[in-house]
Amino acid sequence: MSPDHDAGMMSDPSDAQRSLTAAALAFAQKNLDPGTAEREKGDPVKDPAWRALWQKCGDFGLFGLGVPEEYGGAGHDVLTTIMALEAIGQGCRDNGLTLAINGHIWTVLYPILAFGSDAQKKKYVPGLCDGSLVGAHGLTERETGSDAMKMTTTARERDGGFVLNGAKAFVGMGPACDLAIVFAKTDPDKGAWGVSAFLVETSDAGFIRGAADEKMGLRTVPLGPLGFDNCWIPKDRLLGPVGAGMSIFQHTMEWERCFIFSSHVGAMARQLKDCTAYARSRETFGVPIIDHQSVSNRLADMRLRLETSRLLLYRAASLKDKKRPAPLEAAMAKLHISEAFAASSLDAVRIFGGRGYLSADGVERDLRDATAGLIYSGTSDIQRQIIARLLD
Repeated sequence: MSPDHDAGMMSDPSDAQRSLTAAALAFAQKNLDPGTAEREKGDPVKDPAWRALWQKCGDFGLFGLGVPEEYGGAGHDVLTTIMALEAIGQGCRDNGLTLAINGHIWTVLYPILAFGSDAQKKKYVPGLCDGSLVGAHGLTERETGSDAMKMTTTARERDGGFVLNGAKAFVGMGPACDLAIVFAKTDPDKGAWGVSAFLVETSDAGFIRGAADEKMGLRTVPLGPLGFDNCWIPKDRLLGPVGAGMSIFQHTMEWERCFIFSSHVGAMARQLKDCTAYARSRETFGVPIIDHQSVSNRLADMRLRLETSRLLLYRAASLKDKKRPAPLEAAMAKLHISEAFAASSLDAVRIFGGRGYLSADGVERDLRDATAGLIYSGTSDIQRQIIARLLD
């Protein structure tokens, strides 16, 4: 663990935390970072190497960091888990892959652990932990966006199960998933309280996997629509009770907003290190550019964003480890870290100048990738509304 981690903690990290984060950093540098530029130009759905990379993450134990040992996980607390995920982001420049890892953990594994039956947890959690299963989270529809409960996907009870009809959009890992948590209206007359959640296997009859969407950034994480055409789901794959969809959604979004940017905080640390090294080695007008105030100010701002982001992340982890709700902290973490990563990514391009604008060094990739964070998991505008509503 680098000294920078200590600066963001309320207390010194334990020896076990230092060892785990050092191992995660080394794993990411050796196994995940190589080939990032090539993967961005390819198709992760068709490339068998992408699934092999996913399997390596499972073999390392990345997906199961915070999962109880009885289901194949390591049983770490939340703080230790996000520290390891932060190290992954520092060691791997592939922000799409690190986002996919975090999405798999916070929006698929954790909801099943929280709301799944014993049978569901025994059936799905071990595979989601060991990398043999890829999970996705199907909530958003093309015309609903942040107003997620206005969904039109329905689930009608029939023949000892439910028949799903409709479509989901912008589903991370959708084009590559084996299992998806899908939200649908079981009683449209009840509004948000008439929504239920289902565990849909991609082998289910009537499941339609859409083609991956082309996008500005995060190109290494496949994203696309999921469709359901009279897709029958047995009742034992209802996640939680009928009508619990809104509660599951709120629970999941709180965890997601708290921690889905864990690896992006690590990316900001890597970014600052690269920019500082470049500013010390690059000279203009006879001095290193770090001696120019405009450049040093940007580096100072990047350091400040990194430290405040880490503090918000660790504060949320502390609350979750104490089993306390954190709706305000989740909104603040999501808003601040996403905007900090975007701002620091733009500063990095400015520091590197012409080189930063070119693709060869990968500096501009962070800027493209960071832009999406202002939108997914609830836009910055939505987070500000939540924070304002929760003011004392």
